[in-house]
Amino acid sequence: MRSPWEIVFFGTPVFALPTLKVLIEGPDPVVAVVTQPDRRKGRGQKVTPAPVKELALRHGLTVLQPERVKEETFLGYVGTLQPDLFVVVAYGEILPKDLLAIPKHGAVNVHASLLPKYRGAAPIPWAILRGEEVTGVTTMMMDEGMDTGDILLQEKFSVGQKETGASLYERLASLGASLLRETVEGMKAGSIHPTPQDHTRATYAPSIKKEDGSIDWKREAREIDRQVRALNPWPGAFTRWEGKFLKIVKGEVREEGSKGRSGTVSWVGADFISVETGKHSFLIQEIQLEGGKRMAVRDFLPGHPVSVGTTFS
Repeated sequence: MRSPWEIVFFGTPVFALPTLKVLIEGPDPVVAVVTQPDRRKGRGQKVTPAPVKELALRHGLTVLQPERVKEETFLGYVGTLQPDLFVVVAYGEILPKDLLAIPKHGAVNVHASLLPKYRGAAPIPWAILRGEEVTGVTTMMMDEGMDTGDILLQEKFSVGQKETGASLYERLASLGASLLRETVEGMKAGSIHPTPQDHTRATYAPSIKKEDGSIDWKREAREIDRQVRALNPWPGAFTRWEGKFLKIVKGEVREEGSKGRSGTVSWVGADFISVETGKHSFLIQEIQLEGGKRMAVRDFLPGHPVSVGTTFS
């Protein structure tokens, strides 16, 4: 039987939870969990711990929350742990050379794309925004670059036609956990051989900003549909109606000839609002008015009548 490896886990959001759970349940001890410091969140700006911290504490694990991983005190403490491996999943900060040199067998990152495609902070929404039909997860050996290390394992699957950022996030998080388990087992057995990335084929997935949700109705309906799905749940795709922000939660493309100016309501049905775009129409099915709740169009219209000819800006 192979000796267990002592692991330090780096991660912060919900996406990292399945992988941490796999490690907790596995044969290799997690000697410390590193996560981002508690932040203020929500309307009340309440100080809130990261999901990874909450899970780690429930299992009695040591939690470290450095403001910067370059801190000498932090580097010194991690060094005293003499870990065999780092596992990194959406931690939120690039690890410096001095830190990466600590574990005996290096640092493995779980990345939510088929590298070298979509290096960067937001591979999940960008895969939908750019109309990818296939995506997946990569485990790689970390270096000082941004997602530039040698590939260990990859697994791919199809992106559904109705896939949202939320649903793809959940699927990739689960897939990443199982791939990480397979990766660690293969590394211990000596059956995995790192493969350098083809850097000439690299594409990038920069952080999503709130303004990325603003809908330009002059774009094709298919692009708007991808925007609505990719940015669900955050920041959401939105437009303005009667001076308020209107978030478009769900809709679909209707392939028909343009009948009027982009952004103009061309038809109001019981269950949808049809809006003209640069090409074809977009049928709004679920909606959320600024300050209100998410609701189906059939429930929204009685209290908020929308007439044909109305223009969304």
